[in-house]
Amino acid sequence: MANPIYKVIFHNQNQVYELYARAIYQSDMYGFIEVEEFVFGERAQLVVDPSEEKLKTEFASVTRSYIPMHSIVRIDEVEKEGTGKIVEAKGGDKVAKFPFAPPISRPQDTE
Repeated sequence: MANPIYKVIFHNQNQVYELYARAIYQSDMYGFIEVEEFVFGERAQLVVDPSEEKLKTEFASVTRSYIPMHSIVRIDEVEKEGTGKIVEAKGGDKVAKFPFAPPISRPQDTE
């Protein structure tokens, strides 16, 4: 494929984003993926998808986005772009969270 298009699906604040881009790189910032050259549907479409419009607005002035690797659900190389969308994440209460040990509280020295 001469000019590939990638579909990137990732979690962001209890929502699942699906967007299309022409360039994806492993970032120099450890743990991040860089996404550039966002692709959105043609404006000539008769039906306007509010979810895609929200994506266009959110990424209108963004030239490059850094997405944490742990937020990425999937990256696919696709034949052509589809409709980007934002959907509410469902079943979040049934997904096991990554184990996290809270800080140990120690009694203060009293002298």
